[in-house]
Amino acid sequence: MTSPSRAFTIFALILNVTASIAIVLVNKIIYTRFGFPNVSLTCLHFIVTSLGLFICQYFNVFQPKSVPISKMIPLALTFCGFVVFTNLSLETNTVGTYQLIKTMTTPIIMVIQTMFYEKSFSMRIKLTVIPITIGVFLNSCYDMKFNFLGIIFASIGVLVTSLYQVWVAEKQTEFQMDSMQLLFYQAPLSASMLMLVIPFVEPPIFSIHGALGSWPTTALVLVFLSGCIAFVVNLSIYWIIGNLSPVTYNFVGHFKFCVTIVIGFVIFKDPFQIIQVMGILLTLCGKSIYVK
Repeated sequence: MTSPSRAFTIFALILNVTASIAIVLVNKIIYTRFGFPNVSLTCLHFIVTSLGLFICQYFNVFQPKSVPISKMIPLALTFCGFVVFTNLSLETNTVGTYQLIKTMTTPIIMVIQTMFYEKSFSMRIKLTVIPITIGVFLNSCYDMKFNFLGIIFASIGVLVTSLYQVWVAEKQTEFQMDSMQLLFYQAPLSASMLMLVIPFVEPPIFSIHGALGSWPTTALVLVFLSGCIAFVVNLSIYWIIGNLSPVTYNFVGHFKFCVTIVIGFVIFKDPFQIIQVMGILLTLCGKSIYVK
């Protein structure tokens, strides 16, 4: 794979930040206002992502590359776990708790890559985890309302997410595939897995309201919008992890949290404490050290 240009790298990072913030806000509305089932929404995300990739392939945006399906099963399983448990954490926890526990993804990825993939990280990169974690904690502490089930979902989500992100980078290198080529195989496989699981973990979306048409139009529009945003998020995640690194992707994630807090204050008039300003400054300080 050729090295990406600096301009395209910046574009991909901005696109990921924008889409990731948007999907958190949209999904929170879908869960809290309409009670749309979590796993069904995740499955719809995968279906929309698969359709989007088929359309891209039809217009020759990329060319599929052959890979054994058996090699994709572990990645598809962790992909399902990554999205499902992240959404369950968002559904059962406050945004502050959700974001705080996610900060553990970065050090866990470092541990996995160091222990199992012989990767090494400079002391400078290791030290940046400290101000970023403290910064996110200060941002979140006003909003932390721990509950046992939520913590279980969040903890499993962090472990699966870390493993998934490491494997995305490893598989792209192993098979010499770009982000679209890898996601082209993995997204439909993940959607199929979730279709088999849904009947055992939640009622079908048709039975909740009697028929799909019984859902409010606003809910259907938001679900479709969430699926489209998920396509952008999934594609940009693969590109960033494959061309940069899982650790870089997670440092970008901490920046997303700071932006989410600021947006909540500016647009939604959410309470904004001085301690949150300190947290944002610490997080940005840690990120600036990382990118130097």
